[in-house]
Formats: sequence, structure tokens, C-alpha cells
Amino acid sequence: MSDSPSQPDVTREFVGLDSTTAHRAGVGSHPCQGLYHRAAGHRPKVAMIASHYQIDFSEHFLAEHMAARGIGFLGWNTRYRGFQTSFLLDHALVDIGVGVRWLREVQGVETVILLGNSGGGSLMAAYQANATDHHVTPAEGMRPATGCDDLPPADGYVASAAHPGRPDVLTAWMDAAVLDENDPVATDPTLDLFNGRNGPNFDDEFVARYRAAQVARNEAITDWAEAELDRIRAAGFTDRPFTVMRTWADPRMVDPTLEPTNRPANTCYAGVPVKANRSAHGIASACTLRNWLGMWSLRYAQTRAEPHLARITCPALVINALQDTGVFPSDAQRIHDALAGTDKTPCAIDTDHYFTTPGARAQKADTIAAWIAARW
Repeated sequence: MSDSPSQPDVTREFVGLDSTTAHRAGVGSHPCQGLYHRAAGHRPKVAMIASHYQIDFSEHFLAEHMAARGIGFLGWNTRYRGFQTSFLLDHALVDIGVGVRWLREVQGVETVILLGNSGGGSLMAAYQANATDHHVTPAEGMRPATGCDDLPPADGYVASAAHPGRPDVLTAWMDAAVLDENDPVATDPTLDLFNGRNGPNFDDEFVARYRAAQVARNEAITDWAEAELDRIRAAGFTDRPFTVMRTWADPRMVDPTLEPTNRPANTCYAGVPVKANRSAHGIASACTLRNWLGMWSLRYAQTRAEPHLARITCPALVINALQDTGVFPSDAQRIHDALAGTDKTPCAIDTDHYFTTPGARAQKADTIAAWIAARW
């Protein structure tokens, strides 16, 4: 099975559109941008749309594979592509709705499938849930995004190598041994994942203490962010940036006996965990107070998948990657179990997070195409 998109040739069309709450910038760029992929000379009646909190999905690796199979694919970016620290969920959902409407009203697509890939899993779940249940609320002190209660629902939902939400994945990856958020070096040796005295292999008692300390770290940052936001607001400020270090420290990254899969040992998306964990590159390395509360906080953020999945009743497909070094089978199981519908299909493919192993992308495209053909 080849990963080179097969014939027919694929046409790519750039799409740039305004949103109801954001308009074309002075330099000319539109807040919503993407690429629509379809087989040349073909106007699909079924199309997928994929988006992420901040990653550019316009040229998503699955796009040409789906187009070559007769299914349109809109790789779609909201206004927050590359601007995660400014993210507001209700405004992002409005932007996704712009793409869904374009598919239906301009391209004549009859069936729209949401692709929730990686971090996009919880985002696209939030979209579908709010399109049917209108449950997402604006950030504290802000008016609701115009149009957020008038989103066109999709017809199906696919979760692929997705985790259960931004707060959940960050907490699972957080270094529980951090003693001081302002001192990247200070470490509790009894919780140090990289201290050979603790493992690997890590015993159940260590893992339980470690997981509890990770949750406590997330909650402590939330406590500080709330208090700090009150303090600076009293002085006339609206927000301030800060850094969260050491977020490549999930025990499963270091110890492959914890939730065994086909993943390589001692590996994360950023390389060897002990080195990645001491770098300045992490999923929440750049935050603001408001962004923490709205994106990463276990207590407050609406970016956790399960409250949204519990409102999704349309057909759903959950694809797990068995060599993934950051998303694990239990994550796929949580997503599958949380979905409210009865038509939900689990699937596993023996590949990495980005489906780069030979034939994996074609296999994924075939799996999705067959799932769609059986229903629409």
C-alpha cells in the first residue's frame, strides 16, 4: 500500500474568509484560511474538515489521500493558528463554523465529517457539541462570540491519535518533581522521573504519587494564575505572560512497561524525554494568565474533551496509533467511551503519531473512506 496519493490528480484551492467576530486584517490576510482538496474535475458530496488549536492544518497529511478517494478535505485554520496564547474557544468555534458553511453553501457538500486529529480532537468535539447543545460559555468578563449559538452541525466525527483535551495531556506530561515554577532546576528527588533510584521500571506506588503530584501542580498554577490576575487587574493590567517548564515527563514516555504498546522506548515527540524536558520547548511553554485558565487549567478550561463528547450522538470513528509516543490506548478508550452515540467504531493502526510508517496514511484513508461509505 503506497502513501503517495493515487490518481485522480488532486486540486487544491485556497480559501480565505472573514468570521463573524474577526475581519480581514490591514495587510490583507483573512482570519480564517485553509486549502480545499478534491479530485480534479470532481465536486464531492462528502467532505472532511480538520482544524487545531494553533497548528497549521491547511496541508494536513491526510488531505490528498482523502481527495484521491473522492472525499473532499478542507484543511482549516482559525484566527489562532500560531497564536495559542490568544485562544478563545467560542471565537475559534465560530471560525470553524465558517469553514463548515463554506463546504455546504459554496461547494455543495451534503455530508460534513469533522476530523479531530491530535490536539484537534477536543476542539472539533467542542464544535459539534456546541452546534447541537450551545453549552460553551465565553471567557470571564467577555461577551459571547456572535454566531457561536448558530453553528451548523456536522454529520460525523473522527478522532485520530487524539488525546482527551489540552488540560489532560499537559497534566499527564507535566514533571511532577518541579518544586518552584520560577526555578526550572529545583527538583523533588523522590518524584524525579529521571533519577535511576526511582526507576524505570516504576512501581505502582511511585506512579500513583507521581500522578497525584501532576494534578497538584496544575491546580497550583491555577491558584496562582487566579490570584495574579486579580492583582494585576487591580493595577489596571489585563493579562501577563509566564512560562511553564518541564512538560515532557509522562512516566509512559520513559517506561514502556506502563501501558505497553509498539512505541519505541524512552521517546517523546521532542526526542529523548530527559533532554526535551529541560528544553524551552513544550506544549504550554508560553502562556498568559487568561490563556492558562481558558486552555490548560483542569479546573476551568473548556478544552477538555469529555464534556463535549458526552453531547455527540452522530456516527464516530476513533483511530488509535499503536506506536504513538504521546497518546496512548487509554486515551483512545476514554474518547470512545465518552461519546454519547451508539454508532461509534474503535480502530487501531500500527504506526506513529503522524502515520509516517510505510502504508499507514493510505491505510488510514482507506479506513475512513470505508467507514464513510458504509453510512453515507
